[in-house]
Amino acid sequence: QVQLVESGGGLLQPGGSLRLSCAASTKIFSFVRMGWYRQTPGKQREFVAHITRSGSTNYAHSVKGRFTVSTDNGKNTMYLQMNSLKPEDTAVYYCNLESMVGIVYWGQGTQVTVSS
Repeated sequence: QVQLVESGGGLLQPGGSLRLSCAASTKIFSFVRMGWYRQTPGKQREFVAHITRSGSTNYAHSVKGRFTVSTDNGKNTMYLQMNSLKPEDTAVYYCNLESMVGIVYWGQGTQVTVSS
């Protein structure tokens, strides 16, 4: 069983930056893919970004050029650097990990609120 814990959320003004962290309870070097999703009340959870085992990344169109996903295998942690934040980025952000056997694990989420 893999546990994922997100942190780094908060309240900030438009244009600000924030870095989210997703700490895994196990070594992440063998994962297939780790990703970030977000959800607002009444809406489905939506894809934000992911990074594969080989380091390839993919981003939702709405965050491309502003967000950067990365991993630190030594710390078993994935990050999401968010720059030029907008009010529409407000959401609960979740991380997930897809294991080599196809099991997907989710964290509990961290709230990001962008408001003036």
